[in-house]
Amino acid sequence: MANRDPLDRWRTRVLNRHAARRSARQRAATGFVSQPEPKTVGSFARGRQLLAGNIILAGHFVEAPGADLWEIDAPDPAFDAARHGFGWLDDLAAVGDVTARARAQDWLWGWIERYGQGQGPGWTPDLTGRRLIRWISHAIFLLRSRDAAQGAAFYRLLSAQTWFLSRRWSAAAPGLPRFEALTGLVYAGFSLEGREAMADPAITALARECNLQIDGQGGLPTRNPEELLEVFTLLTWAAGALSDAGRTVPDAHLDAIERIAPTLRTLRHSDGGLARFHGGGRGAEGRLDMALASAAVRRRHADGLAMGYARLSSRRTSVLIDAAVPPAGPASFNAHASTLAFELTSGRRPVIVNCGAGVAFGPDWRRAGRATPSHSVLCLDGYSSARLTPPARRTAREALIDGPVTVPVEVSEQADGLRFEGGHDGYVASHGLTHARTLDLSTDGRGLSGEDMLLALEDGEKRRFDKAMDAVRLAGIGYDLRFHLHPDVDAAIDMGGAAVSMALKSGEIWIFRHDGKNTLKLEPSVYLETGRLKPRATKQIVLSGRAMGYATRIRWSLAKAQDTAVAVRDLAMDDLFAAD
Repeated sequence: MANRDPLDRWRTRVLNRHAARRSARQRAATGFVSQPEPKTVGSFARGRQLLAGNIILAGHFVEAPGADLWEIDAPDPAFDAARHGFGWLDDLAAVGDVTARARAQDWLWGWIERYGQGQGPGWTPDLTGRRLIRWISHAIFLLRSRDAAQGAAFYRLLSAQTWFLSRRWSAAAPGLPRFEALTGLVYAGFSLEGREAMADPAITALARECNLQIDGQGGLPTRNPEELLEVFTLLTWAAGALSDAGRTVPDAHLDAIERIAPTLRTLRHSDGGLARFHGGGRGAEGRLDMALASAAVRRRHADGLAMGYARLSSRRTSVLIDAAVPPAGPASFNAHASTLAFELTSGRRPVIVNCGAGVAFGPDWRRAGRATPSHSVLCLDGYSSARLTPPARRTAREALIDGPVTVPVEVSEQADGLRFEGGHDGYVASHGLTHARTLDLSTDGRGLSGEDMLLALEDGEKRRFDKAMDAVRLAGIGYDLRFHLHPDVDAAIDMGGAAVSMALKSGEIWIFRHDGKNTLKLEPSVYLETGRLKPRATKQIVLSGRAMGYATRIRWSLAKAQDTAVAVRDLAMDDLFAAD
């Protein structure tokens, strides 16, 4: 809802509050149609932390042994949303012992007592949908040893929240929030006795949202891989609820599942985690495997792009590249200036990564994580390839603007492996330069060679480049080619400063080399990961140089240790036969 004006947001809050209070007067459901089963898998470790009084929500740590969850002062709205969404219930259920059940029951009936009359920040359509799914999924866990009065209060609030969603789901923002609201309504409607009629309009609306939000490639406008996984999971849950109730799943709903499944397989690294682009993380442990298994869709993308990402994979190595223009409009509120950035994973070990989304660590980290220098890609003269809305026009969230308009790409098979070729015009307006990138992954997956070029192609672009050169008195336009490393990678410069060796915990050694025309440095970096209390320290490889003419080329390679000689030979042969 961040794209709505302040008056519209105020009106939405008022209507939500009014509907929430009316919901308290609704007749309680008498029970479940069938015995609910858990839909989500929590973290045993996080559950144990909760029992110890260590509350970790939305990147905030609150030490409160024995405290009521609802008495804790929320550090920010994200913390409030996390506790009112009841995701922590999955973690306590993962522990599953008597102590965990008692804590979950205390906190749930504490919520009913405080907020059960329709008050508090948790009465929004998306949070209500999320909360309903958890309550119903873990109902057997929650109701054990509860008396009749407590059971009645539980069913009364289930009915109230279902009625609230039936009136207010349309107020949820398009995308994941609306899918959460509609799925919660469908799931509750077919789980609670006598509430099926409330689910019927939601079935139609969910099918309509599938047509509106899921494109032909099985992608979302936000291009956030983790968000796509969450939407896919919700759609499989809703389809399961309909099938269990003997209802026909609409074709648009099934078609969306069929489109999304191969896209998620494309966006998954060899270690099972998702590519971390445009505000998304790796995905909850086991969530992707469970969702794909539930959907039972085996199809894969034959070639081309998936949600604007290109994939190169061979043997145990995967490379995922952001190969499309950034999201636009409201979909860009969490978008990153990451065009042509890539990630590389070897087996079960991430090697080259992007810094990730910093939203859990505050606005400064969030803004930094969205900038081009936080990605494994070329950054020109300290500029990002796209800009955030300037402070004078900053609203609730900053949109990404002035990014690349044209991003031509091609993925092809070569005699010795796979090749990605792409380019973007994100620096044409400021410097007259197009960034072109070529990545070659060997057939055995043991080597990745790259070439990055800065090109002034048209006469107007050459004049713009000349003007930029005049501004720096012909000293050249500075650039940095960055390769952010995963925190588990132990990196060191060796070979007289000509290479970087990277030791993985698996025992593998990867070597980074370059053509010797740039300055090689190993600098500090960060790894921004949701669920952590602070950014993790790591390192980045940086190749720095200056563009002095209309065409600048930077060549580099990544190879496993025993293949280093091959990488050195290839660079040397290119020097002999390629024109600079």
